[in-house]
Amino acid sequence: MQRYLVFLFVIMLFWCTGAMAQDLPDKVQKRYDALKTFQADFDQELTNAATREVDKRGGVISFQNPGLVRWETLTPEKQLLVVGKESVWDYIESENQVIRYRTDQAFTSKTMIRFLSGQANLKEDFKVVDQGQDQGLHKVKLIPKEPEPGLVLAYLWVDDEGTVKNVFLVDFYGNGNLVKLKNFQPGVKHSADTFSFSPPKGVTVLDNTKQQ
Repeated sequence: MQRYLVFLFVIMLFWCTGAMAQDLPDKVQKRYDALKTFQADFDQELTNAATREVDKRGGVISFQNPGLVRWETLTPEKQLLVVGKESVWDYIESENQVIRYRTDQAFTSKTMIRFLSGQANLKEDFKVVDQGQDQGLHKVKLIPKEPEPGLVLAYLWVDDEGTVKNVFLVDFYGNGNLVKLKNFQPGVKHSADTFSFSPPKGVTVLDNTKQQ
């Protein structure tokens, strides 16, 4: 599930402005609290710190407040994560298998759980450090006040109009998770089945929701 942790930052930082770091938490928190829906395309690069191998992916992310997410990877192979009202579904088409979780099973990150429950607070969760200009964008470093194995450091790049362009997360092992966003559609009206999932016929379902 760590490959999906970056969507937390995609959503929380989606409409922040290129302000100085001391102003950023209030602006981001206000946007987060007001954010209702959006959809965007993404390019993702997962870098293994030990081997330096890079896994590149692309797809579409959809969000509806509070905490409904559809993260659909389209290339190089189809994968789907659906965070619904009651369950989390992780479907890898090539393996003909889907795993069903409770939210607390799927996301061990305290920050992620706070976000999904609508309780995330940027000032409480992170130290925000202005990194100045980087290749024409405003760069900001986010340091978790309570680091976790899946998240010890994060960076974001914002343009002059306030659009988040890139988000980069680093875990305890130094692995990197970079997401580049494009084709933002704020306020999009999602269809009724966007955040629901029914396993296709013949797919093996591993239901972990009853495990402790």
